[in-house]
Amino acid sequence: MNIENEINKAFIRLKKNNIQSAKLDSEILMSSVLKKNRKFIILNSSQNLKKKSISIFRDLVNKRSNGKPIAYLTGKKEFWKNEFNVNEDVLVPRPDTELIVEQVLEFSKNKSKLSILDIGVGSGCILLSIILEKKNFQGVGIDINKKSIDMCKKNTLKLKLRDKVKFFKSDVDNFNYGKYDLIVSNPPYINSLKLKYLESDIIKFEPRIALDGGLDGMSEIRKVIDKSSELIKKNGKLFLEIGFDQKYKVKKILKDKGFYINKVVKDLAKNDRCIISTKI
Repeated sequence: MNIENEINKAFIRLKKNNIQSAKLDSEILMSSVLKKNRKFIILNSSQNLKKKSISIFRDLVNKRSNGKPIAYLTGKKEFWKNEFNVNEDVLVPRPDTELIVEQVLEFSKNKSKLSILDIGVGSGCILLSIILEKKNFQGVGIDINKKSIDMCKKNTLKLKLRDKVKFFKSDVDNFNYGKYDLIVSNPPYINSLKLKYLESDIIKFEPRIALDGGLDGMSEIRKVIDKSSELIKKNGKLFLEIGFDQKYKVKKILKDKGFYINKVVKDLAKNDRCIISTKI
């Protein structure tokens, strides 16, 4: 059995299970099994496969047909300009979250040696992407999940940033280390009652703790803003990802905690997604 035949079979299987990116996913999974890029897969489609490779590939296709995210199957995900290791202990990095990186870099283009804190650091994709662009920044990331911190450390070593960042396993309420020029956060902001309406590949496989924002979707956002008001330096900037319908509620909380609202940035779908504010 050659590469092309296996990919075609996989495509049919995934399509029947309503996987929208069936062709692309089939090629990505084959690339992962053979440890080659997609260009190699396409140019060498007539190459015969070993039985072991076929077995591994079909197992991955079966898991993908049941909705498991492609990033968890390959163990990696592209974000900003780099590839990050991921597993089911962290959220899959999403293009919308690149907004935070983009906005931080825009704000700090003429700045150097700033300190940055990432609350709920996950895979480390936001913090590490920023530090890679701003070599003089020093970063700290916190997360309540030790396995998330372990994943961050792997990505830090992979990207050769060990001397630039520190990680702490901590609930945001109990974290009191340092003062920061910038704070970034992509906290859980989904209403607990609405979790069941998320796409099945999200709710079945991604960590609930990183999604569940409480009964009004705002409980973790409140904690982040409250603690940020203590940890941020005067005139420091807070970059916060929010749900599409949370702008007005979040703006009120920020103002009550002494933040000036700089702007609200929309995502690729034109939904409100990131609020930037300054501690005054």
